[in-house]
Amino acid sequence: MTGSLATHFWEGCAAGELRWRRCAACGTGQTFPRDFCPACGSTAVEWRRAAGTGTVHAVTTVVRAPSDAFRALAPYTIALVDLDEGIRMMAHGAADLAIGQRVAVTFFAHDGRHLPRFVPA
Repeated sequence: MTGSLATHFWEGCAAGELRWRRCAACGTGQTFPRDFCPACGSTAVEWRRAAGTGTVHAVTTVVRAPSDAFRALAPYTIALVDLDEGIRMMAHGAADLAIGQRVAVTFFAHDGRHLPRFVPA
C-alpha cells in the first residue's frame, strides 16, 4: 500500500490517527483503501478517523518474517481487531493479546513508516 490511495492512511499513522474509509452511499466501512465501495460499487468513499479501540478477533505470532524489513522484529504478534466502528483490520499487536480482549491502538516507527500496534486497553 504505497500508492496514492494509502497516503492518507499512512499520514494518519504518522500523526497518531487510525484512519478508515466509509461509503457515503451505503455506509460500508473498509480499512483497505479502494477507489470504490466493495459492497455497492459506489465511488463516494470518504476518510474517517477511528476511535482506535476495538476487540481482538484473532491473534498469531509471526516467527518467520515475510521480508528483510520485518526480520528484526521477529517474533512479533499480528492481530485481527474488530474496531468499534464495525470494521475489522489486521495490525501488529502486543505479545500478550488474547481473543475477546479490549485493545487500543498505538503506533511505532519502523523502516521509515509509523505502523499501528494494538495493546491492551
